[in-house]
Amino acid sequence: MPKRSSQVGLVVLAVAVSAAITLRIGTGVADPAPPGQEPVRHLQDVAAFQSITDTGDRSRALFTEAAKVITDPRCMNCHPVTGRPTQGDDLHPHVPFMQGGATRVGVDGLSCSACHRAENTPVLGSRLRSIPGNAHWSLAPDSMGWQGHSLGYICRQIQDPARNGGRSLAQIRQHLAEDHLVAWAWHPGEGRRPAPGTQERLGALIAAWIETGAECPPE
Repeated sequence: MPKRSSQVGLVVLAVAVSAAITLRIGTGVADPAPPGQEPVRHLQDVAAFQSITDTGDRSRALFTEAAKVITDPRCMNCHPVTGRPTQGDDLHPHVPFMQGGATRVGVDGLSCSACHRAENTPVLGSRLRSIPGNAHWSLAPDSMGWQGHSLGYICRQIQDPARNGGRSLAQIRQHLAEDHLVAWAWHPGEGRRPAPGTQERLGALIAAWIETGAECPPE
């Protein structure tokens, strides 16, 4: 039985790679940005916001800076509102078609782990270049779907225990600053741009945001 399961996984992996190569999508390669709209990849450190004297304004500015990571495609692709993952810098539909299901790791017969291994998997000789992977690869719960929402909405969503899995603000900081799956965003494999800055800098920004009252940008 384990042997048959392994064979099925390899078949699914081959189908996924073939589809991505044939359709030229699912590559995770950034499309050229329109003139004047090149994405900002730099992440400022906490010290850059010390000159903002109003504590509430500084708190909102800190979250807005941290949100460069939170709203980056490396994070947003796994935080849809549809229960279906997206791909690439343009957040296009996942190929092959996938559902997170109740477990957030796929559905019977097609789990995320059929293609997404514990580590990024290089794919030679194609535009795909690599299949992303992590031991904890999964889709965020519906309550933490970010795509299409404003920064203010996401900010309130993140700190709401009814939606964030019962986490306190301290646990939110720990998750963003130390979680291994979050860390993947800076090590996404060949063919994908990493999230801006570093996980350490993101953690420092979130800590400073909490210390200044965890204020949120307006809707």
